[in-house]
Amino acid sequence: MRLINDGHALDEISDAVDEVNKLKGQVPKWDDASQFDASKDKTNFRKYEEACDRVKNFYREQHEKQTFEFNVRVRAEFKKTVHARMGIWEAIEKLNTLVDDSDPDTSLSQIEHLLQTAEAIRRDGKPEWMQVAGLVHDLGKLLYFFGSEGQWDVVGDTFVVGCKFSEKIIYPDTFVGNPDYTDPVYSTEYGVYSPHCGLENVMLSWGHDEYLYHVLKKQSSLPMDALYMIRYHSFYPWHREGAYEHLTNAEDQRALEAVRAFNPYDLYSKSDEPVNVEKVKPYYQGLIAKFFPEVIEW
Repeated sequence: MRLINDGHALDEISDAVDEVNKLKGQVPKWDDASQFDASKDKTNFRKYEEACDRVKNFYREQHEKQTFEFNVRVRAEFKKTVHARMGIWEAIEKLNTLVDDSDPDTSLSQIEHLLQTAEAIRRDGKPEWMQVAGLVHDLGKLLYFFGSEGQWDVVGDTFVVGCKFSEKIIYPDTFVGNPDYTDPVYSTEYGVYSPHCGLENVMLSWGHDEYLYHVLKKQSSLPMDALYMIRYHSFYPWHREGAYEHLTNAEDQRALEAVRAFNPYDLYSKSDEPVNVEKVKPYYQGLIAKFFPEVIEW
């Protein structure tokens, strides 16, 4: 058989896999291990020590400016502001002009990354709600067009503010320039929190994850596992490095399982071939109609 290494061929394979799974009655569960990345070299991703200056400079700025005070203020502003009203696919197209300065793994447009993620989930036969989570998970980056102060308050790995900055955050030395680094309260292990208070009761650095979670939790029919995937997918110090065990509780275990099930699709699909947008657009517009209203308040 002659293999064609292009997006059109991948679309056809994906469609065929959907049909075979339905016929066999062997639809994978959402938390089954990912299969699409079995042959990929995982060591080629998240190589931050080898990252370009653009990435390193981004994280220095993010780490210096994401203070507890800023996070309190920006959340208060979010609650009283509607920046735009548009549907999900329109939002995807609007986001397409942004290139994420924090990402060392790809310079692809946002629509390419979103579709790569969703299509990888689809090829593995995961449920529709998880495919949709893959499709929309980075739409919070619209914040960049809604009056953000740069990219530092939109993209990048997230971390807890209001307590000591974890050494498991990438480039931990760059927090020295953050006022909270030497604050008598915020620099302590628990800071403003209590032991095992749970992630629902801590404040993560503001960005696209947290923003989109709050937008969609009241404007979609996505299950809680999908919302966990959206809210915590950039929280690498926790779901990859095991930080913040002193703050998490038993209720956070389900969220951790959801994010770890989702992460390979977000991370390792970045090396996949580009997706034929017009070919898959009708399929995803159909899914969008199942889980979202026609217009979202952003």
